[in-house]
Amino acid sequence: MSAPAMAAAGSRAGSRSRAWRPAAGHVFVSGYVVLLVAFGLVPTAYALNLAFTDAGGRFAGLANFVRTAQDHRFLAAVGHVGTYLALWLVTLTVLVLALALLVHRLAAAWSRAVLRFVYYVPGALAGASSVLLWLFMLDPSVSPIDGVVRTLWGSTFVAVVAPGHLPWLFTIIAFWTGAGGWIVIMYGALNSIPHEVIEAARVDGAGPLRTALRVQLPMLRKWIVYMLILSLAAGTQLFVEPQLISQASFGVVGTDYSLNQLAYLYAFDQNDFNGSAAIAIDLLIVALCCAGLFVAKGGLFDAD
Repeated sequence: MSAPAMAAAGSRAGSRSRAWRPAAGHVFVSGYVVLLVAFGLVPTAYALNLAFTDAGGRFAGLANFVRTAQDHRFLAAVGHVGTYLALWLVTLTVLVLALALLVHRLAAAWSRAVLRFVYYVPGALAGASSVLLWLFMLDPSVSPIDGVVRTLWGSTFVAVVAPGHLPWLFTIIAFWTGAGGWIVIMYGALNSIPHEVIEAARVDGAGPLRTALRVQLPMLRKWIVYMLILSLAAGTQLFVEPQLISQASFGVVGTDYSLNQLAYLYAFDQNDFNGSAAIAIDLLIVALCCAGLFVAKGGLFDAD
């Protein structure tokens, strides 16, 4: 065989060896991709179609968005969700980091393990069951902490669940349910900081507080941003808590307290799926914009 022919044969063999082959990573990711398309992208595309069309399927432009924004319940729901998100994200960030640092500072390994377990247990409760538990805890007539409840919010259940108290109550419920898992994650992130870095800070005269503020927390920046993005996405979907409290209080709390509740009313009370989809897209846009801001400011995808 001539030299050119041998070179051509070698080139073909090399191209075949370099052909794409599924790696183990592709296999592991494939299940997630299927679920993402089926339960993420397809519903989003369907909601977009509904939001920009009318009941007859004709293109409606921004009419559904304008109509829902002009609803007298819309701005009130936006204010409720915004107030809750502000309280929830600030409280979550401060307390999760403080508790994770506290667990990390403990000397005894058994105490760290016990605290991690205790923090994580409430997260095992589903959202609805956690709210039902807190309905019991917040009723002064049966609550084991009735003294605290009466002091903070009132002597009757109706007084406790007054609309002005709800952002704080929802923040407590959300923290009880979801903060434990984040404490465990932040504790793991703290363990990933090289011991030499902490020792260097100590040699430089930094105490525990200064080490936490100047060394540990800056190195947790990406984890904090990740927590904020997921917590923001969950917080904008506020539904179960006000819905169950509305039923338990016999209407003291309205069924249109949150944007998700308002979207539910549009879809299943008013049979207006186009308006409901418009509200859902509003929530999606706000969540994506806030997540983009967190990513840009927090450098989530920056290479270390």
